[in-house]
Amino acid sequence: MDWDYEIYKAFRDADVIIACLSQESVAKEGYVQREFKRALSYAEEKPEGTIYVIPLRLDDCTPPRKLNKYQWVDYFESNAQEKLLKSLRIRAENLKILEKTVSKKSEKIAPAVVTQKSVSNREKVGKHSIYTFAGMEFLLVPAGDFFMGADDIRHAKPEHLIYQLDYDFYVAHFPLTSRAYSRVARDIGKPIIMSRGKMEHPVVNVSWYDVQEYIKLLNEKYRNELPKNFRFCLPSEAEWEKAARGPEGNEYPWGNTFDKEKCNTRESGIGGTSPVGQFSPQGDSFYGATDMVGNVWEWTRSLWGFKYPYRFNDGRDDKKVKERGRVLRGGSFSYFQSLARCASRLNLDPDNHSYDIGFRICVSPIS
Repeated sequence: MDWDYEIYKAFRDADVIIACLSQESVAKEGYVQREFKRALSYAEEKPEGTIYVIPLRLDDCTPPRKLNKYQWVDYFESNAQEKLLKSLRIRAENLKILEKTVSKKSEKIAPAVVTQKSVSNREKVGKHSIYTFAGMEFLLVPAGDFFMGADDIRHAKPEHLIYQLDYDFYVAHFPLTSRAYSRVARDIGKPIIMSRGKMEHPVVNVSWYDVQEYIKLLNEKYRNELPKNFRFCLPSEAEWEKAARGPEGNEYPWGNTFDKEKCNTRESGIGGTSPVGQFSPQGDSFYGATDMVGNVWEWTRSLWGFKYPYRFNDGRDDKKVKERGRVLRGGSFSYFQSLARCASRLNLDPDNHSYDIGFRICVSPIS
């Protein structure tokens, strides 16, 4: 069982969260503190006065500062169970849990947008399923909530929980290589600049418009390989960041501490592009995507200039808008770790191209 993912699903589906506090848990770093943070993020979206997070002290400990505003239950006192059950009953009554349970028996449940069973061309590599479309490898990113942005990055404030990404999509295992690009580039009349022996490196020197032409041809040739209603496209900022950070909101694809042995940034000393997969699996994201940070900047389909929190369907992903900057993500071999964080963003004119800019394909129902 993948516990990270199971914990994430439990938070997403919960009607109430009991935060069990002890002297040991409140002093522990890592996942426990991250779970408190996630619980409070969900609580902030609830109406004032909603019983949603119930801090439950198992011993005489000091609750984390962010939980101080909540009324906690001391489970080591004699009447604790009665208080806890009363709170749960009030929450259940407000949600009409019994009524909801009965009605669901007759409710018609809509199928998910896509499931693994609906795609036949897949194989298992490690703990991830690899899906092959147009001769390229993709990984499934399931629908669900995730953290986006960062409070300490100027153009990515504030960190916030995204609720609206309610569809499955696929992200390319690697940035597009020179070999994969060259297979169709000649059909759109776009020369590519590459060095001998670098066919398995990311393709570079491609503008945002070059990428759109490539994707158009890709859809014309291979769309019949995709699940129904899906298309090849660049990832939106939200899709890219979820594929990079995972459900726990990691600062880097692999966790929250930078490691130059897990990506090709300036700290690595490589000084140029590296073959895709060189830093796999140690640098992979939660979903198995490789080189999400470092190596080359990656174009997204999102426009620069829209404020956070991120909003869907507000025009920020309009492909028809011209002469306005598009967002790149991930940093590159020529930039330091500060721009290799999953939440870091860069603005560039769509007709620009550079020796450290490439792209990654996405397969999405929203394109």
